[in-house]
Amino acid sequence: MEALRALRSVSVVWRPGLGSSARRRDAGFGTEARRRPQPQPHRSSKRKDLVEDQPFPGLLRAENLGLEELAQVLRAAVVDQKGPLVTLNKPQGLPVTGRPGELTLLSVLPWLSQALGLEHQELQVVRAPGKEASGLVLLSSCPQTTSHLQKFFTHSRRAQRPTATYCAITDGVPEPSEGTVHIALRLERMDGIDLAVPVTSPSRKDIQEGVKRTLSHFHVTATGCGCALVQLQPLTVFPSQLQVHMALQLCPILGDHTYAARVGSVLGQRFLWPAETTKPQRQFTG
Repeated sequence: MEALRALRSVSVVWRPGLGSSARRRDAGFGTEARRRPQPQPHRSSKRKDLVEDQPFPGLLRAENLGLEELAQVLRAAVVDQKGPLVTLNKPQGLPVTGRPGELTLLSVLPWLSQALGLEHQELQVVRAPGKEASGLVLLSSCPQTTSHLQKFFTHSRRAQRPTATYCAITDGVPEPSEGTVHIALRLERMDGIDLAVPVTSPSRKDIQEGVKRTLSHFHVTATGCGCALVQLQPLTVFPSQLQVHMALQLCPILGDHTYAARVGSVLGQRFLWPAETTKPQRQFTG
């Protein structure tokens, strides 16, 4: 259970964009929204407490919240609302989908719609980061708009045009400072957890059995104290793709207690442990 909770602390932020031109300031946790004076509805002390009780911005302890309480937290995280589109900053630790009865983004949408005054319009998810990431979620109350936007993202992905940019702090500085990671991955269950494992030279049979070729761009934007701020643009979709890709660069994402253990070090030289036999463990940095 400790390893599962630790997954929430991976330092990744999702930003929607129509390509690599997305601005870094758009990824701030409500930074731009706080700068612009906006009319604020009356907030009850209960709602204020729900937001302030979070341990720090971006980390959500969903197990402590009910659907109505989570809806108030997400309402406070709304960045923009124009026409049928709603943009909000999803906290880390909140999955988009899950099993019946679990607290997810989808399960809270009816309560969020009411909180935003959209009682007769059903919100749908257009784009959202996964559980391990915080960042912008794009919602729509118009089925036609949702369909058009989802088709755009699908077409862009097939054309290998990036539609989202992530920011991550890595333990170590990638060399070179810019490049592409292209590797086949498969899911392998280990100690009750599905882990992404690299596959070298996958065969056609491997592809048919669930192996997927993955591709990501990375670009180092700043360095310091042995760490780097890296922009990541995935061109494919696979669970934990970015975490695995950065581990393969020998620079695991800071706070990644799942895949960082695959990177070892001897006399200051880093190397990769076999992914098939390396179990997740808490990340320690020197």
